[in-house]
Amino acid sequence: MTRIKICGLTSVHDAVRASELGVDAIGLVFASESPRCVAVERAIEICRALPPFVSRVGLFMNQPASRIEEVLARVPLDWLQFHGSEAAAFCAGFGRPWIRAIAMGGAKWADELAQFSTADALLVDSHAPGGQGGSGQTFDWSCLPEMQRPWILAGGLNPDNVAEACRRLVPSAVDVSSGVESRPGVKDDKLMKMFIEAVRNG
Repeated sequence: MTRIKICGLTSVHDAVRASELGVDAIGLVFASESPRCVAVERAIEICRALPPFVSRVGLFMNQPASRIEEVLARVPLDWLQFHGSEAAAFCAGFGRPWIRAIAMGGAKWADELAQFSTADALLVDSHAPGGQGGSGQTFDWSCLPEMQRPWILAGGLNPDNVAEACRRLVPSAVDVSSGVESRPGVKDDKLMKMFIEAVRNG
């Protein structure tokens, strides 16, 4: 079964509703450049409101280790997700399973797939190198090689295309942000429900 993560949550209401609808994980963005960046205090509230067995993923992008450690000391994150130029050894240094985002909008994605072979999971996204994701744009799915390990599909997914993506690519999981929003950081209950149903039916 394809697992589902909804990323870029900024409110307790949206996080609780996503969990009620059946998501496997929620994503909290700690990259200050993002319109979905969440304050530590709000992240704590969101995590406390979630039921058991919904994974909490923290997204970082080129933050110093001290900042990540500060967040981890206060926010009970289960996974870390990295979108910047962090080296594999850096990503692995925080005592949490970690996900590496691969920028499929660039020319070096194949090298990155090999470089981050030690990641607990790879996330392939449509953003260009140095981008954050959440753009709402897809990439050319036909360019993906056969993945030999757990991987997550992101980039422009929405209720209208995610079932086809699951059938064609059979990802371990899918990750959506803007595709279920009414505006950046604000999720739409109806779109979240439609997205999750489409994945299950796909």
